[in-house]
Amino acid sequence: MGSEGVERVEETAVTIQTDDTVTDVTTAVAPTSNGQAQEPSAPPPLDLTEPSLYINRELSHIEFNRRVLHQCSAAHPLLEQVKFLAIFNSNMDEFFMVRVSGLKQQVMLGITKSPPDGLTPREQLVAIHRTVTQLFSEANNYWKKTLHPQLAEAGVHVLNYDDLKPRPKQRLRDYFEREIFPVLTPLAFDPSHPFPHISNLSLNLAVMTRDPDTDETRFARIKVPSILPRLVPLKPLDPDELLPPAVQKFVWVEQVIAANLDRLFPGMEIVAAHPFRVTRNTDMEIQ
Repeated sequence: MGSEGVERVEETAVTIQTDDTVTDVTTAVAPTSNGQAQEPSAPPPLDLTEPSLYINRELSHIEFNRRVLHQCSAAHPLLEQVKFLAIFNSNMDEFFMVRVSGLKQQVMLGITKSPPDGLTPREQLVAIHRTVTQLFSEANNYWKKTLHPQLAEAGVHVLNYDDLKPRPKQRLRDYFEREIFPVLTPLAFDPSHPFPHISNLSLNLAVMTRDPDTDETRFARIKVPSILPRLVPLKPLDPDELLPPAVQKFVWVEQVIAANLDRLFPGMEIVAAHPFRVTRNTDMEIQ
């Protein structure tokens, strides 16, 4: 229309190029009161202090380890899945030794200042606990329900000591006497003996005993030396127990030790024995 006082709407052709296609898009440009085309207004500037723009570093680290855990899938060979599960657990050990310990130190010092993502040290610890609890549950379930049965189908049997018959138990008893017993040192503690130092990531057994004469209970700690294999091979000796060459059987070393505690505490009743580890703070500040 050419008459004065009549507003016009002009169209502007814009070419948008993506990775695969070039698209022509026609956009309407709002008119001004005098009929001149008005450029579209610029978007408001970003507020770089907005926490939603940032991803927490610690939670991002956990998500990386989640992706490592999810490599335990049928897309990879069975042994590679076992390795990925081991890598996941090793990564989480390091995460707790460095990142979580650092956050706990901040909480102990009363630090409440938050990084750009807006989470205080205490809030980060809460979020980490919630996430890693779910991750460890997922990892344990995958081992018990998937990897462990598939390893057995492939001829690699990781057995529980309590499920063994008398003959295999006797062979493990002999192995304990010969290879394990000489390198074990139980450490008892009471008011006159301070709690022993637990080295970082070491495998230990917490043992509760009772004296049958006095009914007194005592607590002891046994460190499993790193020179011992974590999985003890169970080799057949009798001809009627011979296995196919591709079949291998193993028992956890801590279960073998727990089943033979009477050799370490003669005359005492074994009330309970539980394996445990301690993850120590290795976060070092360089000044």
